[in-house]
Amino acid sequence: MLVKWVRCGVLDRPGFDHGQRGWTAAREWPGFRGQGGGWSRSQPGVAHVFTFWEDRPAHDAFAAGPHGGLAAAQEGTFELLSERFFEHRLEVKVGFEPSFAGADLLRVALCRVHPDRAEHFTQMQQKVWNPAMAGSPGMLRGAVSQDGDGDFLVLSLWDSATERGKYRDGAVSRLSERAGLDVDVLSVAGDVADVVPEWTV
Repeated sequence: MLVKWVRCGVLDRPGFDHGQRGWTAAREWPGFRGQGGGWSRSQPGVAHVFTFWEDRPAHDAFAAGPHGGLAAAQEGTFELLSERFFEHRLEVKVGFEPSFAGADLLRVALCRVHPDRAEHFTQMQQKVWNPAMAGSPGMLRGAVSQDGDGDFLVLSLWDSATERGKYRDGAVSRLSERAGLDVDVLSVAGDVADVVPEWTV
């Protein structure tokens, strides 16, 4: 499964929001699996949008077809800050579905991993991080993906900021030490966003 992460600097918030609600037409396209996103809590005016596809050819066919017409509704409302593609590697909870339904908050972490530590990082996701997140009340679903450069995207969806805060405050430092995160990664950049239900497709 292909994961597309788009980060936008929004210039016209009402216009961008209105246009984002029009992407429901994508659900009829072959290979489309789901879409959702929301507004950054730490960076005013920044929007995160995640789209899931069966594979890259399905996405590219859509991009060559109806994408332009749908995107036209948001023309001039934002600046594209980044667009990244990742391949799904692991589920955080068994039975992951690319759905934002019921989520109030999303957490995204981009981990730049030392090339010779990618295998260990993946193992620690399976053995340490994923079980801890999956066992946290309020964590709905999540996925770990990887791009061709070795960067890992960790996306988790939560039913409330309160529950996510409990996990962050009580577990992150302890789990980082146990997983040897400082040895595996060159850098970790992340954000937390309030999910906009009307953007969910």
